[in-house]
Amino acid sequence: PPNKDFVEKVLRDLSLWEKKDSKAITLSGGMKRRLMIAKALSHEPRVLFLDEPTAGVDVELRQDMWAMVRRLREDGVTIILTTHYIEEAEAMADRVGVINKGEIILVEGKAELMRKLGRKQMKLELRAPLAALPESLSRYALELSGDGSQLTYTYDNQSDRPGVASLIRDLEAAGVQFRDLDTKNSSLEEIFVSLLRQEP
Repeated sequence: PPNKDFVEKVLRDLSLWEKKDSKAITLSGGMKRRLMIAKALSHEPRVLFLDEPTAGVDVELRQDMWAMVRRLREDGVTIILTTHYIEEAEAMADRVGVINKGEIILVEGKAELMRKLGRKQMKLELRAPLAALPESLSRYALELSGDGSQLTYTYDNQSDRPGVASLIRDLEAAGVQFRDLDTKNSSLEEIFVSLLRQEP
């Protein structure tokens, strides 16, 4: 049976309450998209399919929608989302499926996928530019920027390469000083692109 309180909450969450008595034809494009989402949620589904729900929507609606999706997920609703916005999948998903040319090429827990296929990168901003890498650092496969002011160390999570702590020690032993460092993990988008490149 209809749950009026829940319907009101959905309409308020999607900023549609003030328009509740309006005809759908009079709504703007963004409001019509909100209405479609409200209709999908109105019967309190336990499984919800969202097919590119944020394509062509404004930033405000996107944020409202993701806040609602997070609440639904916390309430135990299973959400199956298709999206071309990989950063949304990274922010929202527990499991990720990758489809290429109509074929599912991978389904895996997001954390495990990031651990197995992700790479880490550390950038070191040097105190003084280097003309070339010292021979003692060759085992690290470091990249020196064109102007010699920055070193980049890239490694994967399952690598047997020497770790960051030994790199720092060896930099110090080689007299290479740095003023700042920044680390970064691969994004899901970078993993996605690398997977597609590996496909025949």
